[in-house]
Order: sequence, then C-alpha cells, then structure tokens
Amino acid sequence: MSGALGGFARREWGPLFGTVRAALVTRRWRAVPMTLAAVCLTALFQGVQNQDWGYQPVQDIGSVRAEDPLWLALLRTPLSLFVPALDLPVWGALAQVLLVFGIAEICLGRWRTLGIAYLATLAGTLYARVGIALGPDGPLGLPASDARVVDTGPSAAVVGLAVYVCWRYGAYWTGGAVVVAMVVEVIVKPNLAGREHLAAIAGVLVLIAVVAWRERGQEGVESRPGTRSWKPPIRS
Repeated sequence: MSGALGGFARREWGPLFGTVRAALVTRRWRAVPMTLAAVCLTALFQGVQNQDWGYQPVQDIGSVRAEDPLWLALLRTPLSLFVPALDLPVWGALAQVLLVFGIAEICLGRWRTLGIAYLATLAGTLYARVGIALGPDGPLGLPASDARVVDTGPSAAVVGLAVYVCWRYGAYWTGGAVVVAMVVEVIVKPNLAGREHLAAIAGVLVLIAVVAWRERGQEGVESRPGTRSWKPPIRS
C-alpha cells in the first residue's frame, strides 16, 4: 500500500515539487519577488483598513461591489486581489497568497501568474453582476442584496491559480479536489464568495481549454514533414 501511495505521490506532485524545490534551492526568496510583494501589500491593506482613518480609503481603491459602476469596478479590480476580507483571519489569506502565488510564480512566471490571478478575480466580479441581473429564482442567480457585498479579495485568484498550476503540471487529482472543495463550499454555505470562487474556476477552465487547443494545433504543425521542431527554453 505504501508503495502504491508513493507512486501516486510521485506522479501527482513529483514534477511540481521538483520545479519548486530547484528554484528555492538555487535562488531562495529571489525566486518569488512578486509573491513577497503581494504578501506585504495584502498585510498593508489589512493593517490600514482596520484603522478608523484607513477603512474608507482602502474601500475606495480596492473593494469591489456589484452595485459599483462597471468602469469603477474594473479600475479597482487589480488592487482588490490584495484586499483581504474583514470577516476572515488575515493570516489565512497571507498563507494562501504566499503558498499559491509563490508556487505559481516559480512554475508559470511572474506576469502569467498575475494575468491568471486577474482573470480569475475578474470572472468572479463579472459573475456577481450577471447573477444579480438573473435574480434569485434561477440556479445561477443571486439576491439583490448581494450587490452591496464586497468581492472575495485574493481568494478567487488563489483558487484560479491553484487549478491552472495543477493542470499545467499534471496534478489532476489535486486540481479536481480543489474544484470539489469549492462546490462543497457553495452547498454548505451558499454565499456570494463561494459562487465567485466557482466563477473564477470556470474562467480558468476556459483559459485551459484555449491553451490546450492552441498547443495541440502547434504540435500538429510541428509534426508535418519539413517543419522544424522547436521547444521553448526551460525557465531556470
């Protein structure tokens, strides 16, 4: 049994663990500068928004609600990735950002990590507006009162990045477990945050489908006679 579990662990997490370990051993914290900046920014926002003088400024620059004008929500969304929810322990948010953003930065690169994080957060933000427009009667609808609820903050980005990294490195069971956990969250506690997590996953799954389709097309071109095969350089 232990051999079977060990083989499963190597298949599921071996490539991912090897990539992360190699980067941390050779570069240490220099491997994740964007992640460290994100953790510091999240901690800063948490400290400021808990002050009497700081709550409203943080709301004005980084808190998104469905009742906000769309242009204002889009303007605030990038910083909303780093504004933790007031009703949840900030240490949980910081640990999530450090772990998932750090792994993603090593495995995907800095800008791709930020792009996927933004896509996931934006999917949740836009879903809230669509859900409220549909109303509470439909399976995808939301009550009008959710228009005044602040979006999820960094958690939607964390969930989306986790699913994408698991797909990219073949950790399919782990990625599936993340999806199942988010579904269970919505069943147990059907609130806006849980539904936005599912919207973030849906947005990332669409991205995965597009990337997989493009890669299959590139493989088809490279396999044609007379076509020079080219592989991208491996990131150090």
